[in-house]
Amino acid sequence: MNTGKRWLIAGGLAAACALAFAAEQTAATAEAAKPKVQASNRLVKDGVVIDFEARSIEGTELMEGMLSELSFKLTDERTGAPVRGNRPAAWLDAGANLQAQAGGSQRECVQKIGLYLKGAVGIRPLVDMNGYYLLVMNRDASITVIDPMISMAGRTSTLTAVQLKGPPIDWVNNGQLKRLYVSMPSTGQVALVDTESFTVVANIDAGAEPTRLVLQPDGRYLWVGNTPRGQEGGVTVIDVRDNKVVMSATTGRGHHEIALSSDSRIAFVTSREEDKVTVFDTGTLKKIKDIKVGAVPLSVAYSSLSRAAYVSNGKDGTISVIDGEKLEVVKTIQAKPGLGPLRFTDDGRWGMVVNTLEHVVNVIDPGSNEIIHSPKMQEQPFQVSYTQGFAYVRSLGSERVNMINLSSLGVGKEPIVQSFAAGSYPPKMGGDLPLADAVVAGLGEAAAFVVSPADNATYFYMEGMNAPMSSYPSRGKFARAVTVVDRSLRETEPGVFSGRFRMPAAGHFDVALSLDQPRLVHCFATEAKVNPGLEVLRQRVGVEYLPQQRQFKPKETAQVRFRIIEGTGEPKAGLKDVMVRSFLVPAAPPVDIVAKEVSEGVYEAPVQMTEAGAYYVYVSVPSLKLAYNDSGFFSVMARPDPAAAAAPPPARVAPAKPPAKPKAEKKG
Repeated sequence: MNTGKRWLIAGGLAAACALAFAAEQTAATAEAAKPKVQASNRLVKDGVVIDFEARSIEGTELMEGMLSELSFKLTDERTGAPVRGNRPAAWLDAGANLQAQAGGSQRECVQKIGLYLKGAVGIRPLVDMNGYYLLVMNRDASITVIDPMISMAGRTSTLTAVQLKGPPIDWVNNGQLKRLYVSMPSTGQVALVDTESFTVVANIDAGAEPTRLVLQPDGRYLWVGNTPRGQEGGVTVIDVRDNKVVMSATTGRGHHEIALSSDSRIAFVTSREEDKVTVFDTGTLKKIKDIKVGAVPLSVAYSSLSRAAYVSNGKDGTISVIDGEKLEVVKTIQAKPGLGPLRFTDDGRWGMVVNTLEHVVNVIDPGSNEIIHSPKMQEQPFQVSYTQGFAYVRSLGSERVNMINLSSLGVGKEPIVQSFAAGSYPPKMGGDLPLADAVVAGLGEAAAFVVSPADNATYFYMEGMNAPMSSYPSRGKFARAVTVVDRSLRETEPGVFSGRFRMPAAGHFDVALSLDQPRLVHCFATEAKVNPGLEVLRQRVGVEYLPQQRQFKPKETAQVRFRIIEGTGEPKAGLKDVMVRSFLVPAAPPVDIVAKEVSEGVYEAPVQMTEAGAYYVYVSVPSLKLAYNDSGFFSVMARPDPAAAAAPPPARVAPAKPPAKPKAEKKG
């Protein structure tokens, strides 16, 4: 694979490697790479039966651009019982063999898996259903996407950046629908980010200054807290099926926190300046009642174990316990003033509320509704997050992160508290912080990611170690919060492992499966049809980048040439508003310039290579309603190595869905 393609894919797209190679092969090679006959969807090996199925989630048949699901059912050949205890890995790639080096043989589907496992930049399948992506919320209007499995020249694992309309403050991940919802108070909207393509697919109006986001456990509604300055606020409810607002209600003054009952029937909404909790019926979306609680309610959380909501009241230092059936305060737990965020473990067994003034964490036993521990923390604790075995407590006044061993909690026990340093500076030195968490559990492992705003880096900590194992610096951005997007197979029922994704294209695909027990690597096959809606879009005006030099030295200027074509393939000449946008990845400020026509339908624009790195180029033609998002992208590279700059360019860039682009002010 040539260097240009490596950098094109390194920007964050699971680019169609095999399809791109197939387009460049000779007629004889293309003949050899024709789709194979549909393979069997059942494999029997070493007494285990594997049944493969690919189905559409959003329609009746597999189709490009639609949400799809792959599943593998493992059963015992003799008894038919589910086979459990496996951690299968799977990849989907174009059904064409991967071109080896010149003169080498084609790599078959199974051989490609070894390349995927190496995590090499540029050797990526269309869909990788293993591991996870790390998302970092930045102080500006952007999100950085990191692939922990890869690195480029030892410098970065940044995949791409998602540009938003306004600075984010909170987010919630809907893993089943591959969606991330991000609140943007300054725009009065919630951004909807597709976590397959990492693009903003919608900006949903969500009331005045949307802040806190909470998704119902059943995934039906997204609850948004609205906190307009100097006005009465409340909540906005969005139906995630069509992204429409189905309810807006005022509840009182001050910031609003939200908690849902575990059965998604009841919503509890605090009003900080009203000293109350407003209760809603999620079935009717009607207000049930207001419940008076303590002074300045700062947080609310629900325990599935006690079936009650717990409200931490910062001013009087009490915790109000609201019975989930009676909908009334059944107990007031006395602590000390200074209480803040409160959160329960996923199973509802333990609740923890930080006390910023007292520098402690109060541990609540929902069985007795009593505080059973109050271990000392670092200065000014302000957030609690959980992994399976630990509670992570982040403090404003210290770079150290406290870990409370959950197995050490209980009446008569002494909590085990450890700590490690995440960076060199305390979070309060990083400026304003969002509502979103600064700590998130690593998926599938006893580990966590921790953002240090003052150090402007995200640290990876493996539980049991004395210090973080690695870090991901935020170059050009200011990191504030972190979350993960799962892309691995899940055991949805005994012996059945499934994963969802958006079908990247139409055509024939290899689906590679790797198992430990029994040890095997096998490739199934599936087909996806052309999406008529996308086909219509493809017939519109488009951009065709011409063969040209792709690699330069820093400070040089790349003259990027391209052709504007109609759906018929005819060049579009005489355009005066052809705009070219370029920026240094992952998310430097963009530079916009008007392209000039150098021949019929062919346009050219200079791209200044101010420093070493990869530059993305996009084209927009407002008069033809061709936006930057519609044009695909072209990449050029500035490298300090003169020999690398002389490398021959590829013939043509393969069409690919572009990453999100910064929307900063235009620069000449």
